Amino acid sequence: MLIKRKARRRHDLLQDPVGPTLFSMTVPTTIGVVAVISYLLVDTYFISLLGTSQLAALGFTFPATMLVTYFGVGLGIGTSALVAKAIGARNQLLAAELTFASILLGLVLGLVLIVPGLGASDPLFSGMGAETALLPLIRQYMSVWYFGIPLLLMQFAGTAVIRASGNTRLHGTLMTAGAVLNVILDPIFIFGWGPFPAFGIAGAALTTVTSWALTVIVICYVLARKEGLLKFKWPGLGQILDTWKKLGKITVPAALANMITPVAAAVITTTLATYGTHAVAAYGVINRVESFIMIVVLGMSMSLPPFISQNFGAGLLERVSLALRLSLRFVMFWQFALYLLVALAAPYIAAVFTADPAVRQLITLILRILPASFAFQGMVVLTASCFNALHAPRNALLTSLIRFFVFYVPLALFGAHLADIPGLFTGAAIGNLLAGLLVTRWITAYVRNLQK
Repeated sequence: MLIKRKARRRHDLLQDPVGPTLFSMTVPTTIGVVAVISYLLVDTYFISLLGTSQLAALGFTFPATMLVTYFGVGLGIGTSALVAKAIGARNQLLAAELTFASILLGLVLGLVLIVPGLGASDPLFSGMGAETALLPLIRQYMSVWYFGIPLLLMQFAGTAVIRASGNTRLHGTLMTAGAVLNVILDPIFIFGWGPFPAFGIAGAALTTVTSWALTVIVICYVLARKEGLLKFKWPGLGQILDTWKKLGKITVPAALANMITPVAAAVITTTLATYGTHAVAAYGVINRVESFIMIVVLGMSMSLPPFISQNFGAGLLERVSLALRLSLRFVMFWQFALYLLVALAAPYIAAVFTADPAVRQLITLILRILPASFAFQGMVVLTASCFNALHAPRNALLTSLIRFFVFYVPLALFGAHLADIPGLFTGAAIGNLLAGLLVTRWITAYVRNLQK
């Protein structure tokens, strides 16, 4: 009975049909991502009730929090690629060693990052253009958030192992449970209830850290007792360092590639700060709405790499090629259809997050420009994910560099010079389009050469 139950919740990535397998893996992961992004939107909504200043402060925190988050994403990418390849090669012992080393690495790096983060807070956000009046609000949020960094990185490593094993249903369940807990605790910690005082904007960060702590406990229990992929046994410093070196070969380029996103966001935020607090507040909302619009792409970027890595490890490159083609084709049609809905609903989406007419107008404007290019942005995201899954992290890094610093940021800044805020986001959309077309040709040719 136990074997049958496990068979139902875990896919055989080396033998099951490609299309149906990718679909059934993506659905639970996407549901989990929907829950997380929904929480972020709810979080933004609750903070907006505190006032425009608090909403603007949250907008300034986005690049910094995403910088650390995307480092965690990089750690997850490296962990997933190596563990999935080990599983595909039928090496369970290596998979367990990689799991322990990855979670430990998340803990150690997270502890190391706390002090620099706290020390650089005011200079960082002042340099981004935050007004002096906003700095205390930003400090309240970030002084709590930074202490959750070790938990965040451990969570990324643990969930990556779960995905690598093909158990995307469990991964989706964990993400959903964490998001639900966030939604419950957010109003309690932000506004106060019963014995809990009102922490204001810091309450949102406290909610997030609490959710991460509980999620990490569950992940470690599941991996140790249910999956047999985590053993709390010290293998020796030499072996740990050797495993960290293997992880670093993929994790560091993958982390750098993902960190480019908040760096680019910081450039855009700094540019928008010259137009006033309303522009920054609107962009803070857009960053969260964008994640929701890209929800399926985010789900696929988590479910596709384990499939690619396991089949790569087993030498089944035809299945790799087919998975890539199906995924890119689907993203193109899905995102174009979704854009039409977003463009029509833009004023109503803006009304949910703010009562300020100026902020509403900017949110509506941006939602009718930038999401038109999200199909091509999705192609870039999946291309980078596939390169990492194929153990070509430098190509993934180059993919992100091309998108942001050859096309996206330069064209956005040029557009702002020509036509202010509308021009900025029109230029960014054109950058997404050009980058998507270029990197899609690249990954297709790369996989074709592997087959040859």
